[in-house]
Amino acid sequence: MEKYIGMVLDGRYEILEIIGVGGMAVVYKAIDHRLNRLVAVKILKDDYLNDADFRRRFHGESQAVAMMSHPNIVSVYDVSKNDGLDYIVMELIDGITLKQYMDQRAPLSWRETLHFSMQIAKALEHAHSRSIIHRDIKPHNVMILKDGSVKVADFGIARIASAQNTLTKEALGSVHYISPEQARGARVDNRSDIYSLGVVMYEMLTGRPPYDGETPVSVAIQHINGTPLSPSLLNSDIPTGLEQITMHAMCSDLNIRYASITDMLKDMEEFRKNPTIRFTFLPKGSVSGAVGGSRVQPAKQQNPVNHQKELEREYERQDREERRRRVLMIVAISGAVVALIVLLFLILGNSGSDSPTDTSATLNTTVPSQIIVPPLIGSVYEDIPPEHYPYLKLVANESSYVYNDKYPQGVIVDQKPGVGESVPPGTEIFVYISLGEQTDLMPNLVGYSAENANSLLKALQIQLTILTDREYSDDVPEGRVVRTDPEEKTELKNGQVVTVYISMGKEIKMQKVPNVEGSSLSNATASINGRNLEISVKEEFSSSVSEGYVISQSPEPGTEVEEGSTVTVTVSKGKQTVVLTNVVGYSKSDAVSAIKAQGLEVQIEEEHSSTVPADTVIRQYPASGEEVMPGSTILIAVSLGPTPPPSEEPTNPPPSDNPPPSSSDPEPSESNNP
Repeated sequence: MEKYIGMVLDGRYEILEIIGVGGMAVVYKAIDHRLNRLVAVKILKDDYLNDADFRRRFHGESQAVAMMSHPNIVSVYDVSKNDGLDYIVMELIDGITLKQYMDQRAPLSWRETLHFSMQIAKALEHAHSRSIIHRDIKPHNVMILKDGSVKVADFGIARIASAQNTLTKEALGSVHYISPEQARGARVDNRSDIYSLGVVMYEMLTGRPPYDGETPVSVAIQHINGTPLSPSLLNSDIPTGLEQITMHAMCSDLNIRYASITDMLKDMEEFRKNPTIRFTFLPKGSVSGAVGGSRVQPAKQQNPVNHQKELEREYERQDREERRRRVLMIVAISGAVVALIVLLFLILGNSGSDSPTDTSATLNTTVPSQIIVPPLIGSVYEDIPPEHYPYLKLVANESSYVYNDKYPQGVIVDQKPGVGESVPPGTEIFVYISLGEQTDLMPNLVGYSAENANSLLKALQIQLTILTDREYSDDVPEGRVVRTDPEEKTELKNGQVVTVYISMGKEIKMQKVPNVEGSSLSNATASINGRNLEISVKEEFSSSVSEGYVISQSPEPGTEVEEGSTVTVTVSKGKQTVVLTNVVGYSKSDAVSAIKAQGLEVQIEEEHSSTVPADTVIRQYPASGEEVMPGSTILIAVSLGPTPPPSEEPTNPPPSDNPPPSSSDPEPSESNNP
């Protein structure tokens, strides 16, 4: 495994160290040199590298998971191969697994369990909405960050592993959390993830999984046929409503189990708002109730009508138990009061017999030497008449009024001296009177830093359980409060859970640039805009690409860019042509310059012309105004001037016997001509 340390995958990811080992892969810490950030790289073990079908499925599933984006899911940045290695590049999480956290602190409080479970459920809801089933929800695949937020890992990978359908030694870590249908090798849907989440919740609440055994097979059989102990039998602090949600998620009967993770989340939210709520769960096809029921145990597969009757009988039995406990408590309190009254009567009677009396006074005027302080706690202060305790004085001042969650406003919650103490007549009994449950209003924390928001909540007059969650926001800067639950100005009570949602900034979604080279501009625009990318168009001439079609693009196809990025495409304007200028009548040199200035070549022919001056263009071909391709040759005819006359040089006369006439001979006159 250490042989990969120091290796650079795809010239980008440098392996630094091992940070985790799983059944199928080893996880390494690495640095992405292209984006200068630390990442986690999961490399398949050698055992799987020779299985072509496994590797194909691995890539297919991983590519699908890479399309998900949710704050409670570990982000997948890249899926690739390098020199025979198959690997996934993921977000590097600074935290520990839920398994490690439970090993340190289990069982968890019900508030922590709800906090973690709702985030896992939100991750599953996002995945299920994209038809992705995790298939291996367990504490080992849930990461807890330092701020208390949760991220679920290994989406899609479990599906490949589950294709083997065997319960090997490697499966021992997962078999504690598999659904009955997985254990039977039956068809799996989103309800399997719900069952596994229920098991994880059970373990968080109780500190142990619902089933255990010496072999994976024995544990799997218990998932199919067993009925787990109610969590409250192992931890009495678990609220009934949360136990109901947990056990309903773990129902082995698919007709009774939650139909969707969204339904489960709704019940979690109802419980979060009212931790005293109880649910009534009915099989599919029935009209489901809300409150008023009691704990519902997951049933073995049976007739739904019989199952509902059993639930109703269970509700009635627990109501009877509750009424019986209340009666016993009232009887016990009444007995104690009667005993106290008898004791007071005896003491007062004895004290009266020893006290000196006036002969003119009756028995009723006898003042005892000591008074036993009566119980005042639980009485309404304003309803106590002064003559009720003639030898004592009830005292209350501004400091007497205190907030109290157990007693309504106006009821005495404490007294000094205490009940049963012996005091002299006339003693002042200082009483504390309830102002009712202390409340405060939720402040407006939107825009505050996480630290300041936490300080403001802690400064309120009540004690709150403050939870932190994170979500993306286009409007609120990273690290600032996006919203709170409950909202601003909501009345808060002691012990209430308040969730502060911190902005992670704008959600950065990555998209792969599509290949639009050779596409028409309209199709290229639709393809690019369809991936939430912008398009920028440049045009140029092309002799090989038809007008209106893409010649090239930037970035290259397959490059990952942020949503909203711009893809520049170069679109063909068709073949470039030159409109030929008119050079007829130009001088030869001017005509040649004008034609070459248009990127054309010149061929010159010369001919005589009696009408066009020499060195002047007579005509051109092609004619002016016609379109020609760049580099074409243009023929021009240039005048040489008029054609020259025939030659006038004298020819030698034939020899004659008559000598030429001398200059002295007279010229012949016209009359001498014949």
